[in-house]
Amino acid sequence: MRITPGENVRMALQAVWTHKFRSALTIVGIVIGITTVVSVSSLLTGVRKGIFTFFEEFGPDNIFMNRVSGDPNSPGRLSERKRRPLRPEYAEAIKRLAPSVEETAVQLYIPSIVNNRPITARVRGFESTNVNLVGHSLTSFLLQPRELAEGRLFTAAEAARGDRVALVGASLAQALFPTGSPVGETVMVDGAEYRILGVFAPAKGGFFGENGLDFQISIPLRTAQLRYPQADRYIIVAKAAPGRREDAFEEVRTITRRLRNVPEGAPEDFSLTTPDQIISRLDSITRMVYLATIALSALGLLVGGIGVMNIMLVSVTERTREIGIRKAIGARRADIIFQFLMEAVSLTGVGGLLGIAVALLVTLLVGTLVPALPSEVPPWALVAGLLVSVAVGLFFGVWPAVKAARLDPVVALRYE
Repeated sequence: MRITPGENVRMALQAVWTHKFRSALTIVGIVIGITTVVSVSSLLTGVRKGIFTFFEEFGPDNIFMNRVSGDPNSPGRLSERKRRPLRPEYAEAIKRLAPSVEETAVQLYIPSIVNNRPITARVRGFESTNVNLVGHSLTSFLLQPRELAEGRLFTAAEAARGDRVALVGASLAQALFPTGSPVGETVMVDGAEYRILGVFAPAKGGFFGENGLDFQISIPLRTAQLRYPQADRYIIVAKAAPGRREDAFEEVRTITRRLRNVPEGAPEDFSLTTPDQIISRLDSITRMVYLATIALSALGLLVGGIGVMNIMLVSVTERTREIGIRKAIGARRADIIFQFLMEAVSLTGVGGLLGIAVALLVTLLVGTLVPALPSEVPPWALVAGLLVSVAVGLFFGVWPAVKAARLDPVVALRYE
């Protein structure tokens, strides 16, 4: 007697449904494993997309020079803290001496704590300590264009005079002026009064849904130097000519080594980075998180797989007489193997579908409760989750299926 694949699938699903509670307990490990993989993949995909967009705004042809590696607002690694500060004069020298560099800019990051006091921004009735104060040369907005929601940039004359004028990020503007336009108003920053010329549109991308540019107060470089003569956290930005970024990178490195009198063969006492280098480093961290997640999920899948094998062996024992009858009326070994394999695959397949459903709910819930934590379900994670769950069923269902197929029909018919 031949049994069609469709009948085998129906029988397998019927067997799973007959023992609903036992089947549910069996696939818990599968559900946990698949949920973990899909949920973490969704969160990491969303975070990476936000970070990628964030660094794209920095300009793909730009090269950034910093005294230390990492965030300009951080003091850097312990081994880097004794490095000499960068000098703003480097920007002009690089522009003059590097043929592959089109333009340069200078940015001065003011520490968040000055004279043992955090920098605050105040207007009548409102105050914020979530402030990033940065001095910009005029060319900064050419190398890293940002859209203005309203107002204008400061002029060359205002920049040269060191006027106390400012541009504010979208989130900071909303915090200080929730009911009106900030343009033309004044804001007190660290005891000095600035006139607001413009408000930037919300920045794209960011870390966990938040972009520091939205809390930034941008003032002319000369103003920052006059107000904070002790500040020395300079960032030099060099824009390479189209298609010549690699050449520009080496030229900037060579010129800066010469300007800082770094001996030949000695390591640089400064840091050079490009947006894609930063993204590459973040990707390496993301890969490590993926590997750790897969390792943890594998434990859940292993437990689930062992549970599937155990329950299938019990099923074979319980249905020994049924197997004998099927063999007696003409069922082949392949039919028996396929039947029990389909039952195992049905168990793990249902577990995979439940795991994907739970992961989608978790992702949706996280996105609703924590908007700052972006998430995006990658299609490959859904497909991989289902395929892995089916593969677990096939792998752990082989031995019970083979054992069932090897039963002697005479002995099986006598089984009580």
